[in-house]
Amino acid sequence: MVELKKITEENFVDAFNLKLGEGQEHFVSHPVRSLAQAYVYRDQCQPFGIYDGESMVGYVMVIYDYDVPEYDIWHMMIDESKQGRGYGSDALDRVIDFIRTKPFGNSNRVALTCNKDNSKALKLYHNKGFAETGTEYDDEVELALQLE
Repeated sequence: MVELKKITEENFVDAFNLKLGEGQEHFVSHPVRSLAQAYVYRDQCQPFGIYDGESMVGYVMVIYDYDVPEYDIWHMMIDESKQGRGYGSDALDRVIDFIRTKPFGNSNRVALTCNKDNSKALKLYHNKGFAETGTEYDDEVELALQLE
């Protein structure tokens, strides 16, 4: 089982060292960009390293959108050398558990966007109960989950 650990000054370089697979840069931003966004939105978001034991195997950020209100999952990625081992599925479960604690505000809506061509990620999100909302942004679709 994976664990989410907050990105801090002790582990942010590990996030920078994560690698996307060939062609995946069209699907998700690298943690370097995401951590810059986390700084700007620091009062409403939390970046996490996805860990297997002491090794960071991926990255994800949770952000709260006060305007909607909803929780958004941004930039989730698993290092290219660790893909296909269930880390993404386990990490998404941990992210949803974190959101259930309502750390930034009261909302049961969780949303994310996914590239239309990222069939593996779309399958994962559908398996976790996310459904398309009908909203599209260029080459991405929005999916949402209503927590109980």
